[in-house]
Amino acid sequence: MPIYLDHAATSPMRPEVLDAYTQALHVVGNPASIHSQGQNAKRMLEEAREQVAASLGAESVEVVFTSGGTEAVNLGIKGLYWARRAAMPSRRRILVARAEHHATIDSVEWLEKFEDAELTWIPVDEVGRISLAALDAALDQDVALVTLLWANNEVGTIQPIDEVVALAAAYGVPVHVDAVAAYGYLPIGFSASGIAALSVSAHKIGGPVGSGALLVSRGAVVEPLLHGGSQQRARSGTQDAAGAVAFGVAASTLPNPAPLRVLRDRLIAGVRDAVPSAILRGDPEHRLPGNAHFTFPGCEGDSLLFLLDMQGFSVSTGSACTAGVAEASHVLMAMGLPEADARGALRITLGPETTEQEVDAFVAALPAAVAQAERAGLSERTPVLGQLGR
Repeated sequence: MPIYLDHAATSPMRPEVLDAYTQALHVVGNPASIHSQGQNAKRMLEEAREQVAASLGAESVEVVFTSGGTEAVNLGIKGLYWARRAAMPSRRRILVARAEHHATIDSVEWLEKFEDAELTWIPVDEVGRISLAALDAALDQDVALVTLLWANNEVGTIQPIDEVVALAAAYGVPVHVDAVAAYGYLPIGFSASGIAALSVSAHKIGGPVGSGALLVSRGAVVEPLLHGGSQQRARSGTQDAAGAVAFGVAASTLPNPAPLRVLRDRLIAGVRDAVPSAILRGDPEHRLPGNAHFTFPGCEGDSLLFLLDMQGFSVSTGSACTAGVAEASHVLMAMGLPEADARGALRITLGPETTEQEVDAFVAALPAAVAQAERAGLSERTPVLGQLGR
């Protein structure tokens, strides 16, 4: 039986979520219809919105359901930018933390290319933590918004969100936060945070793929990406009631992440003992409870992934893959690693179902895989069987 250690890419749908999802799929009715069946679907939808809001310390009116994290990030960044430019045309600069997810990188670069945005990249340190001094120095009256991850999806480093929001607030600048990796693992109190917009995804917390949300604070204005029936604030389109129901159940039954910290520390200690050359990346203390990210000198991460997959372990590399060509992790290079070192990475992410026995089995299998990958050498390219999902 394969051992799944890639929960950051997607986490298996829990039984209670799947049961609620399949039952909701039988319900007929468009939530926008005024007949009784439509209103029944609307009731289900709004109850789910309340559940998602409660899990994030938000009001239900602040929850805009989307098709997932990528749409939520695009809506948050582009929508805030367009609204700000319409109100204050001189505000065209976007401050972006280095080491962001590609949903953010591609969104801001699109705005730069097509919408006259000017990008200022804020550096991160050797553990992936944003430079508050550089952010403070970059803030000015021409800034449209700040965008950053709550926690890095690759190396697990948790960002100082409160400090970022406070710095931006001094200039009246809204902050968009990609909390896809943090959701379910860190406490999030959206309404009290001062964040203008926050993106999350259901399938990272045991919900369905294809469901996500952008939280938009009461005081924020977001220009829609999609226009039509205005079914939601900032988003048109017939709403997926069944997907929302499953999302709501996943949000309202989040497992306690505390045991994951113990299991993660067991994994980190085990890898260090088994492979002394392995280097832990990311903040050693302020990191996601289920995240362990290592680089292995002299190895290709894709080779390690392939070898471990053959032994029944599902993990991710620290690299992205474009058109089938492996590339070194932009996150690790933003943290100062040379390209060669950034290639030899593995991300192991744990979930609520992960056991000590599975962690120990992975640690036991790792040395042989590392030794074989070292023999293969850095010049050899192993076909990529897995790609970093988030």
